[in-house]
Amino acid sequence: MAISNGTKTIHSSVTTESTSRTATHAPASSPRVALLLVVAVAATAVIAPMFFLGNASGHDFQFHLASWLDVAGQWHQGTFFPRWAEWANWGYGEPRFIFYPPGSWMLGASLGSLLPWRMAPGAFIWLVLLLAGWSMWRFAREWLAPREAVAAAVLYAVNPYHLIIVYYRSDFAELLASALLPLALWGAVRLLREGWRGLQFLAIPFALIWLANAPAAVLATYSLMLLFFVASLLRRSIRPLLFGGISMAAGFGLAAFYIFPAAYEQRWVQIHQALADLLSPDQNFLFTRAIDPEFLIFNWKVSGVAMGVMLLTGIAAVIVARRRREFPELWWMLLALGTAAVLLMFPPSMFLWRWLPKLEFVQFPWRWLGVLDFVFAFFLAAAIGRAKRPWLGGLAIALALATLAAALVNDGWWDSEDIPVLTRGIQSGRGYEGTDEYQPLGCDRYELPGADPLGEMIAKPAPRVQQFDEETHLFKPAPENPVQVERWTANEKRFAAHEAAPTTLAVRLLNYPGWKVQVDGGTVSPDAAPETAQMLVAIAAGVHQVEVQFTSTWDRTAGAMISAIFAILLAAYMFFIRGSRKRVQSSSSAERSNVGARHAVPAFGSHRGSPNTR
Repeated sequence: MAISNGTKTIHSSVTTESTSRTATHAPASSPRVALLLVVAVAATAVIAPMFFLGNASGHDFQFHLASWLDVAGQWHQGTFFPRWAEWANWGYGEPRFIFYPPGSWMLGASLGSLLPWRMAPGAFIWLVLLLAGWSMWRFAREWLAPREAVAAAVLYAVNPYHLIIVYYRSDFAELLASALLPLALWGAVRLLREGWRGLQFLAIPFALIWLANAPAAVLATYSLMLLFFVASLLRRSIRPLLFGGISMAAGFGLAAFYIFPAAYEQRWVQIHQALADLLSPDQNFLFTRAIDPEFLIFNWKVSGVAMGVMLLTGIAAVIVARRRREFPELWWMLLALGTAAVLLMFPPSMFLWRWLPKLEFVQFPWRWLGVLDFVFAFFLAAAIGRAKRPWLGGLAIALALATLAAALVNDGWWDSEDIPVLTRGIQSGRGYEGTDEYQPLGCDRYELPGADPLGEMIAKPAPRVQQFDEETHLFKPAPENPVQVERWTANEKRFAAHEAAPTTLAVRLLNYPGWKVQVDGGTVSPDAAPETAQMLVAIAAGVHQVEVQFTSTWDRTAGAMISAIFAILLAAYMFFIRGSRKRVQSSSSAERSNVGARHAVPAFGSHRGSPNTR
């Protein structure tokens, strides 16, 4: 098939060959440095209000910062990869880190350990926006001119949905996953170009997205499936679906140490709470109706931004349609992706939200705005780049984004006290509020001893060990000096108990599979208190040594083994592919040398390396 790329005709069956590849192989460092500088300036402009107003305290700010603080504390205890959130639910804990992907809380805890905690959120945002710009540039440089690729990178880094996340939602994990999305899509297109030799280019970023944010990973999964489906239709071949499926399966395997336990252990928690009240898709389509005024106002603000993005993306797509001969397959793929993202934000798509597996756990249909903004950035950069006065279009878009950012900053909630309050709560032993969907079965966290039904910070931490009355189901303080705590960390509780009569001890801990309880060296099965699921340990009269340890369950072990196996297989595959490519290149070089010697024909640069094709 003959494909015009604007400078030459390439004869190939693969229509995703780059149009600007040769430009990027000229001094490679200078475009990257220029890109990073431009994106760094844009990212700095986004976090600049934090220098004066404090942190943007969005919907999920306290959830994420509490997780970062908890993880950083467990690192000091010697636990590198936590599974149990020690201070959630006012010190009773929860299995948060089994279900919430590790990417954001590992990065956030690292930044908080290196920087003052008040600077960690801004540093996280700055780094992730820089990653988003670089990721988009990797994708766009394959088809757009260098300046257009840089424009696409900046547009994606500071796209409207990212601004909403930064100033309104504070969903650091979703921001991280969104930054990785273009890299996964670039890997998908490279897989389409190189076939079985390019499996790793999709598998690795796809796994990283799953390790960043689960709802965003579901969106990425369906987005990639749609791209491969469209490619199969355009090529009239099942090979794109086959290669895409294999590569995505490898990505699932790499991330299995998180995905498998998170999926299996949902049966042990109240995961249905993730879709309770106003968290279900049917309540969160664009321009929804609800009796909660704050919820309704936020939804309509997001809806207004989404409509603006749809309008600009549609106009840009029409303009770029004139250039689709340069990247025909890609144009149709992005058009399908943008169209699907738009449709899934409106109520008529409700049957898909109910029918497609796990799509309902995305919760908010307007999250598809993040996928649409990818199409928005590419099409808009391509459209402005070929305008007679590209600077004029760029200025107009910059003013529009600056106006949106200013409006969000003015309307957002800024607070510098969230982090100090959380820090004091952990240092004093009071802990922080837990999460409904991570409660073990049978637990009502609002009924825990010492917890405030309104979810406010409690004044005094609950005792580490209490006595539980089996008849009245009431907790009472243990008598003086019957309990001596020897060690109390996130994963281990060890104490000595001296009781004059048989007693049931209530440990400040929620009962959950994986907790192993030993009394005097013998393993016992703990009970759970009614309503609260607080761990109960029955002991006989006398002096006893009690040890409670959080151990690995079979599903966590299996997930780790699956990830290790896939990592080894992928490394071996990449080593084999690299060796194969070197042999092919050596053979081609030798053949060209022989031809040159026989015919005295000067050797020209290859298509991939020639710097003079533009």
